[in-house]
Amino acid sequence: MTLPPALAANGKQDTTYAIAMVCLGNICRSPIAEVVLSAKLADAGLRVISVDSAGTGGWHVGEPIDPRAASMLDAHGYDPRRHRARQFSPSWFDAHDLVLAMDRTNLSELERISRDADDLHKISMFRSFDPAATGSLDVPDPWYGGRADFEHVLTIVERTTGALVDEFRTLI
Repeated sequence: MTLPPALAANGKQDTTYAIAMVCLGNICRSPIAEVVLSAKLADAGLRVISVDSAGTGGWHVGEPIDPRAASMLDAHGYDPRRHRARQFSPSWFDAHDLVLAMDRTNLSELERISRDADDLHKISMFRSFDPAATGSLDVPDPWYGGRADFEHVLTIVERTTGALVDEFRTLI
């Protein structure tokens, strides 16, 4: 997968690109992806790219990241403390150049609430950038699992965000 043409065509140093990671409740998968991608972009010196996350559901709005996800991220050297859950709304399409869904259910919801073809063009599956993805592009939801499930999600996220950073390096 490559970045959407609208994003790729604007590869200018003075432009800030905004990416939104989207899962269901915004306390596990999408904040893990937000934290990891933000750190990798900073390490790569790509500070013209901002990363947010949100959930399609509003149950956890205002809550911090799931404690299991926070503990796992801390153990791997990432800082999850600033995260507070938010809910994605159609206005997010105006503020973001790329909207990455963590699974097909959230992809469908994003497509449902999109307002026009421009909104739809911004939506992709997060794992469409995963060089090792085969079969399903869903990032599994670790919510009902244990530490190993969160670690598995982190492995997917680190690999996929690494590929995203490589894509951005070719543009900026």
